[in-house]
Amino acid sequence: MKFVVKIGGSLLRYKDELEKLCSTLGELATKYKMLIVPGGGKFADLIRDVDKIYGLSPLTSHRMAILAMDQYGLLLADITPNSTVVYTVDEIGEVWKKKRLPILLPSRLLFTSDELPFSWDVTSDTISAYIAKLLKIEKLILVKDVDGIFARDPKRYPETFMLKEITPKELLNIETCIDTFLPKFLLLEKGLTCYVVNGLHPERIKQILEGEKPIATIIKA
Repeated sequence: MKFVVKIGGSLLRYKDELEKLCSTLGELATKYKMLIVPGGGKFADLIRDVDKIYGLSPLTSHRMAILAMDQYGLLLADITPNSTVVYTVDEIGEVWKKKRLPILLPSRLLFTSDELPFSWDVTSDTISAYIAKLLKIEKLILVKDVDGIFARDPKRYPETFMLKEITPKELLNIETCIDTFLPKFLLLEKGLTCYVVNGLHPERIKQILEGEKPIATIIKA
């Protein structure tokens, strides 16, 4: 089985934990075929700030944010053992044959596509789902710094609870840690199962790869 694993930019705040996660993924790549898609993190936040000042066109801000993903991807490659940077779909299979972990820098691939809206509603969450669709991969792991999707914002409502499973349609009606366009994309592109999992606990990602049920939220296909 193959997996797309998106590593959220929020994990940049946790140096030791991010390095442990990357080390774990590098080891797991010898057994499992995974493709890493980087988030944007602080790199994308800078583009948001510039956009607010200059009022960039949607296309320009979208492409600059994708380049921010490239930058985070280079950082991840630098701290992930057994990894290889890739730019195209064709390179991924060759890296898998060597039992290494491909880390996709997505700008080259996405600059030739206009299938996704040029909007801040589309972040690396939806982009990683789009890449999974291109590769015909049915499992997407969204690695965040939270345990999963909650019924309400846990920062504002401490009494809330985490959802073990949810459908894309149900996601349309609640505020979550994923981007607002992803549920719409999942409703259109059938067959993609997503997991929202906490990257501060790398063993949970390993459990997903092994077919177990860790602490995480499943967005059902």
